Amino acid sequence: MQGQDKENRAGQRLAVWIVAVALFWLGVTIAGGYLGWTSRTLALFDLAALAGFGWALWMGFNIWRARQKDKG
Repeated sequence: MQGQDKENRAGQRLAVWIVAVALFWLGVTIAGGYLGWTSRTLALFDLAALAGFGWALWMGFNIWRARQKDKG
């Protein structure tokens, strides 16, 4: 039961991470348009958001692997 709680908390952290990265990216995109940032600056933040989503994909894969191992 304790392992399942740990996996559930990891899933919740993953969901919060994805929402935080999406809100960060959306906020930076809106702020950049409003403040007139260059495309180069916006691309930097796009890459940061892409890295955040890549990290989320990695976390999700690790959660999936842990759950597969528990079934086993």
